[in-house]
Amino acid sequence: MIGAIIGDIVGSRFEFHNTNKKKFEFFTEECRFTDDTVMTLAVAESLMRSRKNNYKDLPSVTARTMHEIGRRYPRAGYGGRFARWMFSEIWIPYNSCGNGSAMRISAVGDVAESVEEAKKLSDAVTGITHNHPEGMKGAEAAAVAKVMLKTGSTLNQVESYINDHYYRLDKTVNEIRKETHGQHGKEICQVTMPQAFTCLFEGTDFEDVIRNCISIGGDSDTIAAIAGGIAEAVYPVPEEMQKTAKKFLTRDLRDIAARWERFTCGKEG
Repeated sequence: MIGAIIGDIVGSRFEFHNTNKKKFEFFTEECRFTDDTVMTLAVAESLMRSRKNNYKDLPSVTARTMHEIGRRYPRAGYGGRFARWMFSEIWIPYNSCGNGSAMRISAVGDVAESVEEAKKLSDAVTGITHNHPEGMKGAEAAAVAKVMLKTGSTLNQVESYINDHYYRLDKTVNEIRKETHGQHGKEICQVTMPQAFTCLFEGTDFEDVIRNCISIGGDSDTIAAIAGGIAEAVYPVPEEMQKTAKKFLTRDLRDIAARWERFTCGKEG
């Protein structure tokens, strides 16, 4: 999950000020966490709370937790439809195919032990808002890729699986970069997911994956959050990088992140 948070924070200053360069200062004072981090941690908190019931109540727990945590950060940068859902007392899914479904999913890949479990948990936390088929598909693809890498599949094997079951990855990072330069891009899974996966599969280590994501422009923080959340399953995330990213979080968000680390190491819950 820390990979998604790092991707969000590093990408935050480029979201509306895109660059086509891979050489840039990784963390600066202009960086911040956005809704991507808030909702990623909300899903993690939901999984911890729902684990006691074997995730049977995960959809309702996730809805409550997103409202509880999300409302603490009203200026985090939520999309319009999600913001209306979060600040409403009526929690009805709104048929979204937005990339918000995938940017918050990395914790599912951390706890799922199989592709089938990843699909089941992904559907549970996604369908409460992004119940459009493409919204569900984007989140599922990210969760499945992460659990495959975590359980021993190679990057080439996962790339083939994504190509066969989810998205055709028929462009290189450089080709995407030329197409998207100077454009924010559409914040939908159909656009974002192929970009994030291409940046992942062309990366040489965790940092390079994030730099690929930033350099293609578009919805920089979300592309980097999605790819970073998957990349941490195959590439080590430098300790110093993790420590620096956590300094950008508030105390309560750092607390969730710390409890999640203990939870996934089997020391809590």
